[in-house]
Amino acid sequence: MSIVSQPAVTQPTTLVLPAIALPPVRNEEPTRKRWNREEYYRLAEQGWFQNQRVELIDGEIIQLSPPSPQHAFSSDEIRDLLQQVFGDGYWVRMQLPLSYGNHSEPEPDVSVVRGTREDYEERHPSTAVLVVEVSRTSLDYDKKTKPQLYAAMAIPEYWILDQVHRQLIVHRQPKQDERSNTGGLYASVAILNEEESVTSLEKPDRPLAISQMLPRKK
Repeated sequence: MSIVSQPAVTQPTTLVLPAIALPPVRNEEPTRKRWNREEYYRLAEQGWFQNQRVELIDGEIIQLSPPSPQHAFSSDEIRDLLQQVFGDGYWVRMQLPLSYGNHSEPEPDVSVVRGTREDYEERHPSTAVLVVEVSRTSLDYDKKTKPQLYAAMAIPEYWILDQVHRQLIVHRQPKQDERSNTGGLYASVAILNEEESVTSLEKPDRPLAISQMLPRKK
């Protein structure tokens, strides 16, 4: 009888790895990307905002709604009225940028800056004597976000033409305030109805009828 040898049974062994010092686990919450103005310009040059109206607010790129006919009417009317009030020595601008710091570049519906158009061939203005936003669908944004930024920019007065309620909201006395997201607030806020008039701090002898800024009632 032949004897068949059985293969040796090999017991599994535990693989021992050398000790490796691993970095500690970091449990961090996701963060938002905060864009700066240089990156914002680069995106625009690459065509990201083609046929869109956007603005940079404290590092966020905000997409704005296309202007309605009523919005366009009031914006254009306000620009013409303010041009008559301010005259020479001021540039009344419509939907053009104001630069602030490294992370904000709002584009108010109308802004009034000292100087002439030629003074700003190489740079956007960094402040204004007056800023106006025309609000129809963006009222909440214009009442909560924009005042904080414009106050931080030390813009002496900011008007919101509220087309829904047919009134003008006048913000004055900008101050620095840590409670604000962008570091500023207005100490004075007044609401004027369409039967009233308003004067700019820069031109206190030139009143403007609020009804002139609003579309006609139907």
